[in-house]
Amino acid sequence: MTADRPRTGPTARDSSDSRLDVAASGALERAAALLDAFDATHRELTLSRLVERSGLPRSTVHRTAARMIELGWLDKPGEKYRIGNRLFELSGLVPVRHELREAVLPYLQDLYAAAKTTVQLGVLEGTRVLVVEKISGHRQLPMLDQVGGFIPAHCSGLGRAILAWSDAETVAAVVAGGLARRTARTITGAAALERELAVVHEQGWAYDREEGNAGISCVAAPIFDFTGGVTAALSVTGPSTAVQPDRIGPAVRMAAAAASRAYSARRWAVPRPELPSQ
Repeated sequence: MTADRPRTGPTARDSSDSRLDVAASGALERAAALLDAFDATHRELTLSRLVERSGLPRSTVHRTAARMIELGWLDKPGEKYRIGNRLFELSGLVPVRHELREAVLPYLQDLYAAAKTTVQLGVLEGTRVLVVEKISGHRQLPMLDQVGGFIPAHCSGLGRAILAWSDAETVAAVVAGGLARRTARTITGAAALERELAVVHEQGWAYDREEGNAGISCVAAPIFDFTGGVTAALSVTGPSTAVQPDRIGPAVRMAAAAASRAYSARRWAVPRPELPSQ
């Protein structure tokens, strides 16, 4: 009877599984490239534009997009592709949309009722702020990003309200990403930004005076989680004549403090697992 020989290399099944993993990874990367082609200013794309913006071969885009339509990730009611309803459904399960938004929304509504101009909720994503919620009413400000859009952190009230309570590494990453000038008032120097963040931290709110958009100002305050860490910010944004920091700043700070308490309580309210009976 011969002894079992040690396995010295991958079996045929191992090789097959490895090939499947590589193929699946490639498919996901192609799908991600197509999804990344869409943004706030490119909500619908023809096949040619999808090819151009994704950087993938036309045949690959056509084949991948067809499968994504079957999955509900994309939709194509006419000649143009757009994001599918399935992704919209799933987006509601993201914690920042489900937990944070639901906890903060009542305070955004109160703030909008008091300020009578646009209010926003944002979180820091890398070096930019992701707009999670926005209430504009009938007075739309078309130059502002929609929900799901991004705004620079260094020249926005939302961004600076978060950065003022962030660690040095987070601020350094924003500086390293470039402090691009948006208007004549934009802060573009690292030292000037550091001084501004110190002021924000001291007074409890941030003030963006026409740094992101000419004629538009913003007052924002941070929202903290149950650990005391900054997690988001809310703001009042509108024409500079209507957004006066001395008048609006305290109201924004109070709304953010109330939202922080509500969000922290919501996080603590997560049911604990039951202990096994003795």
